[in-house]
Amino acid sequence: MTPAIRLILIKLLQAVPVVLIVSILAFLVLNLLPGDPAVIIAGDQATPAAIEAVRHSLGLDRPFIVQLGIWFLHIVHGNFGNSLVLNQTVASAMLQRLPVTLSLAGLSLAITLPIGIGLGSLAAYYRGSWIDSSVMTVALVGVSVPSFWVAGLAVALFSVVLGWFPSSGYVPFAQNPAQWLRALLLPSIILSLFEIGFLSRMTRSAMLDVFGQDFIRTARSKGISEWRIVSKHAFRNALVMVITATGILLSAAIGGSVVIEQVFALPGVGRLVVEGILARDYPLVQGVMLIYGLTFVLINLIVDLAYSFADPRVRYD
Repeated sequence: MTPAIRLILIKLLQAVPVVLIVSILAFLVLNLLPGDPAVIIAGDQATPAAIEAVRHSLGLDRPFIVQLGIWFLHIVHGNFGNSLVLNQTVASAMLQRLPVTLSLAGLSLAITLPIGIGLGSLAAYYRGSWIDSSVMTVALVGVSVPSFWVAGLAVALFSVVLGWFPSSGYVPFAQNPAQWLRALLLPSIILSLFEIGFLSRMTRSAMLDVFGQDFIRTARSKGISEWRIVSKHAFRNALVMVITATGILLSAAIGGSVVIEQVFALPGVGRLVVEGILARDYPLVQGVMLIYGLTFVLINLIVDLAYSFADPRVRYD
């Protein structure tokens, strides 16, 4: 067995307990509701027979251990439940809306990475100067301002007043790439504000730590150009921190899409969750939360593997 395959197997085994915990927590969403979930779903005016029918359809009339065992059995077979309102499975409902959320998160990350890494590196190189202070001020504003507030102002200014971007709606990329970009650009920029602030601060911290190392002083004493020192030596050694931050930002982008999709009326997974909560479609919310949790576990697993290969020293820590 090669070291790379052995590393992957170890990371997968380490992820198993986390997946089990996430699955149990998602299962408890329905069981921890105050009151009787069957009454909440059926409505206050429902008859006892209707309430009992809902309780039976959800399996709430069975012992807790049996419910948990059935839940895990369904997960193993890829069954994440059925929506009470949409009349379809949770998996199919998510697959229909997943391209919107992934497009939003991916575009925001594409905006965030070059700007956040560039600003963080610039602030670290000019530490203590007005450039450093300006970048850190912008980063602080980005991580502090609520996204829903900025999104509301952006819709009022750029959509209603100036008419540069649509205030709502989504066009698939395959149908019209230009309209797809126009529909998602403003939401992606709003979503990336927090991410840019976070990434620039993380990059600055990582780069400052590297700039203080002996090998940087040695490289400068040899007359190596500053551009090569920063781009090849300093940034490469700060890459582990940047990769970690990127994984966090991808998770934050997927989670933050709930607010942005609601403001811009984008038919994504985030808006699906909000609609499920408002409609008291708890099996839908339960299934989506499980898939969200498994997605975050997968992202963390990929990040672990990525920085293990980016810096072989991490494999032996």
